[in-house]
Amino acid sequence: MKKKQFKTESKKLLDMMIGSIYTHREIFLRELVSNASDAIDKLYFRSLTDSSVAIGRGDYAINIVPDKSARTLTISDNGCGMTKEDLENNLGTIAKSGSFDFKRENEAVEDVDVIGQFGVGFYSSFMVAKKITVKSKVYGAESAYVWESEGADGYTVEECDKDTFGTEIILYIKDDTDEEKYSEFLDEYRIRALVKKYSDYIRYPIKMPVTKQRKKENAENEYESYTEVEVLNSMTPLWKKSSGDVTAEEYNSFYSEKFYDYEAPAKVITQKSEGTATYSALMFIPQHAPFNYYTKDYEKGLELYSSGVMIMERCADLLPDYFSFVRGVVDSADLSLNISREMLQHDRQLKVMAKAIEKKIKSELSKMMTEEREKYEKFFDAFGIQLKYGLYTDYGMHKDVLEDLLLFKSSNERKYVSLKEYTDAMREEQKAIYYAAGESIDKIEMLPQVDTIKSRGYEVLYLTDDVDEFALKMLSKYADKEFKNVTAEAIDIASDEEKEKAKAENESSEEMLKAMKKAIGKVSAVKFSSTLVKHPVCLSSEGELSVEMEKVLKKMPGADQNTPKANVVLEINMSHPLAEKLKALYRSDKDKLEKYAKILYSEACLIGGISLENPGELCELVSELMVE
Repeated sequence: MKKKQFKTESKKLLDMMIGSIYTHREIFLRELVSNASDAIDKLYFRSLTDSSVAIGRGDYAINIVPDKSARTLTISDNGCGMTKEDLENNLGTIAKSGSFDFKRENEAVEDVDVIGQFGVGFYSSFMVAKKITVKSKVYGAESAYVWESEGADGYTVEECDKDTFGTEIILYIKDDTDEEKYSEFLDEYRIRALVKKYSDYIRYPIKMPVTKQRKKENAENEYESYTEVEVLNSMTPLWKKSSGDVTAEEYNSFYSEKFYDYEAPAKVITQKSEGTATYSALMFIPQHAPFNYYTKDYEKGLELYSSGVMIMERCADLLPDYFSFVRGVVDSADLSLNISREMLQHDRQLKVMAKAIEKKIKSELSKMMTEEREKYEKFFDAFGIQLKYGLYTDYGMHKDVLEDLLLFKSSNERKYVSLKEYTDAMREEQKAIYYAAGESIDKIEMLPQVDTIKSRGYEVLYLTDDVDEFALKMLSKYADKEFKNVTAEAIDIASDEEKEKAKAENESSEEMLKAMKKAIGKVSAVKFSSTLVKHPVCLSSEGELSVEMEKVLKKMPGADQNTPKANVVLEINMSHPLAEKLKALYRSDKDKLEKYAKILYSEACLIGGISLENPGELCELVSELMVE
């Protein structure tokens, strides 16, 4: 029979279909199964208004039959079937979609939910097949027709024998080469995995004959092979069910199998939305971070489905970075997909969905913090740093989302406290939210300034992560209260009387303090303080850059001598006996005063967690003074 030519610039366009549009060969099976599902949908829709269609919904099925000896893979359905004209129009014209026409003609009917819309998915089969045969018979028709093609050279359509209605597609799989192993698509295990990955939630059973082994009767160690038809897909997505109809065990099992986690999730989030964006979502908050979570290898994103067909394994655009720990699936029939259905076109629908999902995740986390505090604190131990990075990045644009999700250990029994809990408990006269940063809580509590703040009855937030202080700087305020580092030189906690005494002491000792500053050489100023409780000295910082922030910057890749440095001030407790000793030395022995100044600076560094540049000098100075 003479071949007919495709009704387009066939060679060029078909080569593009199978070589450029689809990035993974395995996609062909998803496309053919989706087409089969569409065909069944059409017949089912017809049965709702046509009593002559005598087939119940439970009788529909899609069958996959691999034949390794013949090197064929057959996908068949008992759907609406195609006439000769349909075969000509749908398969003879590239990018002609019967499903799209059907959907357009039945837009007003809610049950219409066919998947195919571009009419190119069928041609993805040529990535793995050297020849394709399509036999089809319309339900109730007497005649059947076969469409056959070996690619861009053309196709034939003629009448054939076919006992049952529906469509049967036979792929003649390409021969293996050194680079490509096409035989994998004849392997039962591989087919099962592809169906599970892409088509697990097709609403009709996908069946395949599977070879199994059993013991022979009356034989101890002899086995025989037999074939059993298995249903490969689960059909009903868990996210389409009402949450009241799903048990915790079912959710946990789904999460474990889908995302390979040995622990049950900390939180299950279900969401259904209709209107501007219609979708269903099933999301999970893990109890612990994956081993590669805080590495560049980790890929965020939710699995994205369109009417039960998996489109993307990780749709990153549905999750902001600060919620990248969330795992789950989103299913929508409203997505604007590109022609291959392998990726999304970035449109308003996707943005609306992402915003609603973000709002839902925040709501559920807030609820967990309030109602399941112990569970939330465990979650925060695993992922809190990600929330803080989210606050710091993008110049604090997301603070409205994140600020109430943050927790910090505090001076009140070293327990976690939220910013709201802190401000709600503030004393009436307290002017700011006080914090201190350091490598650990133990080291933070050694800071003289922490002792000072606590002595006034104020709570101190303990910041132990590198990002903490940067995040609070970006946040700037909470509940109209500024964040204040207790080691900042400009912190204002002294009474008017204390301020006057310190001012007078500094003015009267101005020359001595200048001499001590010169001797130390590493501080921007030396001054007397009226707020230190028992410690003789401490280091504070001038300006926005604190000592701890300087440490973090020095640890970053590319840090060098040009890395910004904190302006450090040495504060001396004016009530400590040492203050009078320094004044006496200034009058009688300025050389010894210089030694004392260096020792006091080194002492303040050690208390503040700052490494000494020359510890040997400190040892010599101490030894000198000890033998005098």
